[in-house]
Amino acid sequence: MRNPIFDIENWREIGTTLAQNKTRTFMTAFGIFWGTAILALLIGGSSGLKHFMSRNFEGFATNVAMVFPGRTTMPYAGFNKGMELKLNLQDVVNIRRALPQIENSSAVNFLWANALYGQKKSNAQLTGVESGYDKIFVPIIKEGRFINESDNSNNRKVCVIGKKVAEELFGSGSPVGKEVSINDIYYKVIGVAAQTSEISIGSQLDESIVIPYNTMRNSYNMGSDVNIFLMTFKSGYAPGDYEKTVHRLIVNNHPISPDDPGAMHYFDVSEQFKMVDNVFLGISLLALFVGVGTLLSGIIGVGNIMWIIVRERTHEIGIRRAIGAKPRDIIIQILSESMVLTTIAGIAGICFAAIILGLAEHLTADEKGTIAFQLSFTEAIYILVTFLVLGTAAGLIPAIKAMKIKPIEALNDK
Repeated sequence: MRNPIFDIENWREIGTTLAQNKTRTFMTAFGIFWGTAILALLIGGSSGLKHFMSRNFEGFATNVAMVFPGRTTMPYAGFNKGMELKLNLQDVVNIRRALPQIENSSAVNFLWANALYGQKKSNAQLTGVESGYDKIFVPIIKEGRFINESDNSNNRKVCVIGKKVAEELFGSGSPVGKEVSINDIYYKVIGVAAQTSEISIGSQLDESIVIPYNTMRNSYNMGSDVNIFLMTFKSGYAPGDYEKTVHRLIVNNHPISPDDPGAMHYFDVSEQFKMVDNVFLGISLLALFVGVGTLLSGIIGVGNIMWIIVRERTHEIGIRRAIGAKPRDIIIQILSESMVLTTIAGIAGICFAAIILGLAEHLTADEKGTIAFQLSFTEAIYILVTFLVLGTAAGLIPAIKAMKIKPIEALNDK
């Protein structure tokens, strides 16, 4: 008896059988095609959406804590409520000394400024930072370099200008090495920076001018004031665990009540990233839920057409059994038909989805790059194998039914 798996005639019979049931075969194949396409589109689309949303946070550390002043909400030590708190360098020193878990940190000051170069000018935010700033808010260096510790400790009059500021003042020429006037004080340009994320501290880096923190406070008589203090924590340490410690340190350095919740603000950015991760998880679960539903509808279609094929071929199966076909041969014959139908329609659906995802990636490309609407080869194989396994399983019950058909009953079937 020939082996139905390796016999070419068996595969011809499979094609003939499926062709004889054109309408049912087409509808089932379309269901599988659409199921694989939808599942692949959902996986690739959710990946693209996640990348699009994640791109808004690129360049910003995920374990950042921000400390900035507020206003008192209760009177204390002879001061009325509503007094504005001013952070200072002593607060920064106290926090750094008390928290060895801090990995990078920077005091930051802001000031609006007029920048002049020849006859050209630009209104920009002037930002004073320490050397750890670029580890917290990672810039894209278009040219030159960023502020370092030596610039800050030596009070150097150097600056890094944003991409848009550079275009306004220098056009297409290189600004590095040239001097610009910022609120009537000249600074040497050492770099041009930009950012990809939508997060900004004050204004976008593209529209800002960055100078050393010490240079800023000395040049513009800002004393020891600190507008905002940024810090990231070492791996394994959560920023939220140190809010009370920071609050206590600042309370001890200012005439504010220990119970005043509004005098100081502590913003744990990592909590916001956790919320975004939960949104991504929800999107992935929704895509999986819809995809599984679509998958099941296609598999049910395979099972239905196999039932119909077995019913219509009862007489033929009886003849094959009567002339010596083994039950195993009948099962393999029926399962082979479901496998062929599932494989062909599944591959077509995945290819269709890949084309749509490729077009979406091309159409959404911008100056920040492309959005990864992609389906990996591994994911495509997983989808195809899942459909193939379930499609084969759907044809298993009809195959078992065909195997149990007794030759004499099948020959008498009309």
